[in-house]
This record gives sequence, C-alpha cells and structure tokens, in this order.
Amino acid sequence: MKIYVVILLQFILWSGYTLTAWLSKHDQPVFNVIMFFIFFYLAFQIGNTITKSARQTLIVTAASLLLYCSFHAAMSLFSQ
Repeated sequence: MKIYVVILLQFILWSGYTLTAWLSKHDQPVFNVIMFFIFFYLAFQIGNTITKSARQTLIVTAASLLLYCSFHAAMSLFSQ
C-alpha cells in the first residue's frame, strides 16, 4: 500500500513540475534542468520518507517518472 501512496504523491509532484515548467517556458534551459533535479530530489525524499528504503524509493521514483513522461508524451501526441 505504501508504494501506491508514493506513486500518487509523486504524480502530484510531477504535475506540479509540468505546471512550473509551463509557467517558466521563457527561462533558459539550464534553469529548467535545475528545476527538474529539484523536483526529482523532492520526489525521492517523499518516497524515502514513506517507504524507508532508498533502493525501493529509487525504483518507484524512476517508474513513476517513466509513467508520467509516457502519459505526458501520449497526451501531447493526441493534442496535435
């Protein structure tokens, strides 16, 4: 059950990243990369707080990021 909670919280966080990236679309790319790493760190810390396992947190964070990116890419394909 902890994994599902972590994935849902990380989806909320990745949605916040998408909104923040959209609002800062005129910034330089280096700032968007820095912002991505900040959100990745937050997602990792949220997962690590709940699961108490760094290895499991890394796997869940990578999986949630992969799922969110594939969903985001699919939605951008359908919207064009």
